[in-house]
Amino acid sequence: MREPLLSEVGGRLLDRRDFLRWAGNGLQGVALASLLAREGLLGAAAQAGKPPIRPEIAPESPLSARPPHFPARAKQVLVIFCSGACSQLETWDYKPELIRHHGRPMPGGEDLVTFQGKQGNLTQHVYEFKPRGEIGKHTSELVPRLGELVDDMCFIHSMTAKSNTHGPAENQMSTGFILDGFPSMGAWVSYALGTESENLPAFVAIPDPRGVPQSGPNNWSAGFLPAVFQGTPFNADKPIANLAPPSTISPAADRATRDFLKLLNDRHLEKFPGDTDLAARIASYELAAKMQISASEVSDFSNESQSTRTMYCLEDSNDLKARFGKNCLLARRLLERGVRFVQLFNGAYAMGEGVGNWDGHKTLKEQYDVHGPILDEPCAALLKDLKQRGMLEDTLVVWTTEFGRMPTFQAGAQGRDHNPKGFTVWLAGAGVKAPFTYGATDEFGYRAVENPTTIYDLHATLLHLLGLDHERLTYNHNGVERRLTDVHGQVIREILA
Repeated sequence: MREPLLSEVGGRLLDRRDFLRWAGNGLQGVALASLLAREGLLGAAAQAGKPPIRPEIAPESPLSARPPHFPARAKQVLVIFCSGACSQLETWDYKPELIRHHGRPMPGGEDLVTFQGKQGNLTQHVYEFKPRGEIGKHTSELVPRLGELVDDMCFIHSMTAKSNTHGPAENQMSTGFILDGFPSMGAWVSYALGTESENLPAFVAIPDPRGVPQSGPNNWSAGFLPAVFQGTPFNADKPIANLAPPSTISPAADRATRDFLKLLNDRHLEKFPGDTDLAARIASYELAAKMQISASEVSDFSNESQSTRTMYCLEDSNDLKARFGKNCLLARRLLERGVRFVQLFNGAYAMGEGVGNWDGHKTLKEQYDVHGPILDEPCAALLKDLKQRGMLEDTLVVWTTEFGRMPTFQAGAQGRDHNPKGFTVWLAGAGVKAPFTYGATDEFGYRAVENPTTIYDLHATLLHLLGLDHERLTYNHNGVERRLTDVHGQVIREILA
């Protein structure tokens, strides 16, 4: 018996009435989906009765402070991002078994091929680990000053990433997605909460003195959120350009010009009430005008005490260390003035693999001997300074990198390859337990085996500490309820104080 040429459904479509009925049902579905999306309910259905919570944003003041979804433990965030994949095995993740098995093949890893190729044997920590703090936590001699502060830190030793390539992995750590085009975590926080500062941006990204990370502006992009929520990049070396008026314009003339411009803008708004784009554009220009004074002031360290300047290494003989120290001091001054989200980068890619960043493939010890001192003392100064000023009570500090590194050296090299299967992140400050350790990698530091944790979980926890429900903080983009954690993520409640 011959098979029919058409399926039963296909046969029905040859009938005019059935064709119109089926086509009508399809159009009804499209129309319903469009209406649900327009009302912000399409994603809500997928979230089991949890409708989105949209921030009420005044067009004329889009960065004004907004209330969180529930009482917050943290009001501000500082992210310290070591670009290039800083090795957990040379910093925070102590593995005695790695020392005992040094020089042997990794069990089950004989045929393992990772990012750059075939792996060699297990290789012990390049730097000695010592117990530190009252807790006696083992940390590396590469970062001794930060190691002294372990009693203030909450370690997550079981972080995992989705990519073993720097660009996509940086994207995921900063935006939640490995692809380009998504809003950064700082942009999401600015969108949700605005800022307490009237004269500075809500979100500032501070690139390393050596340049920008591999994904560059993706790390502080607003993606599909309104552009006003993107990060403003500047550092102590290169403050925001063109802030000072020309010398030919007196201060009195400058003030009079601004007052006249405000009068014209106010009249223009009266002619076009409800034009949110116009109001937002005027607000952005007014913020730029305020920053002519405030941004210059926040970058001026002349009123800082000599003890502070010394603590931050501003006059250190190591020029890169001194310049990174200035960035750390800039971060404190921004937070002090109410900036909501500060992202401080250590490491840049313009100089090549491992030269100006933590990408230690070929000569890890030689390169880390350069990078460790640049990071360690200035960052420790920043954390101590925040604590002694009482700012850790409402500031969450997150130290991270895009992924970890292998417990083996690469075949024929003196460095470690990429490893997204297990690495370390630590937090300090508002809302987290300290001292505390959560999760663990296996005996060699290769794979997360105890409480494996994802970047989605980290982002969910960060938002939770700011009083935000990561499942309900959404933005409707092209008919989809987008969020920082996509459709994933659980708050890591075990680390909450």
